[in-house]
Amino acid sequence: ADGSVDIYFGPRAPAGKEKNWLQTVPGKGWFACLRLYGPTEPWFDPELLAAGDTRNVIDRYRYWRMDAIVADLDTKRHPFHVAIENWQHDMNIGSIVRSANAFAADTVHIVGRRRWNKRGAMVTDRYQHVEHREDVAALVAWAAEAGIPIIAIDNVPGCVPMETFDWPERCVMLFGQEGPGLTDEAIAAVEAVVEITQYGSTRSINASAAASGVANRVWFTRVQPCEAKDTSASSVAKLNPG
Repeated sequence: ADGSVDIYFGPRAPAGKEKNWLQTVPGKGWFACLRLYGPTEPWFDPELLAAGDTRNVIDRYRYWRMDAIVADLDTKRHPFHVAIENWQHDMNIGSIVRSANAFAADTVHIVGRRRWNKRGAMVTDRYQHVEHREDVAALVAWAAEAGIPIIAIDNVPGCVPMETFDWPERCVMLFGQEGPGLTDEAIAAVEAVVEITQYGSTRSINASAAASGVANRVWFTRVQPCEAKDTSASSVAKLNPG
């Protein structure tokens, strides 16, 4: 409770203390040299260092301030955006935000109703840029000004397989609601419509699944092959109690 840790030295570990035991050579003398470190970098949060960090973040960001995490992510976000129409308070939006964060998408755009269920986001909306667009026209106007094409993902007549589609590096992936899919207005406004190739009997797949492990992954495969990121303890100074 006071933050202290007991370490045991000896040829054999005391019962139940194996995780806090350092083995010595039987019959040999020894001495201890202690070198203590304390994280002083400005991105560490003193309160988290004192109380522990139970947030859903990778080891690299353990004990970091929230604003420091966002700032670091801003240096490595990918140039694709994710947009989702929100006319029925779709429960999938939170999961889509979480997946966008996992793939380091630039921004998530909520099109339509401003309110959305954040439970599925698992607090990742604190680290992911999320913006509201009043309607499809507002999204189209923003994308045109930014020079970013909008690519719709839906299985409608005239769509092409996303695996063979020539994905632009900068784009907005636009998804529709669970059930009805994209509105006619959205389909008419985009530059292309692609579909996720399916091989079973169902006509569609869950909207959050489509926007996460499928669409984002295809973008990486076709445009920017994913490089493994170093999230080990040695990649950044961190405190690992216990």
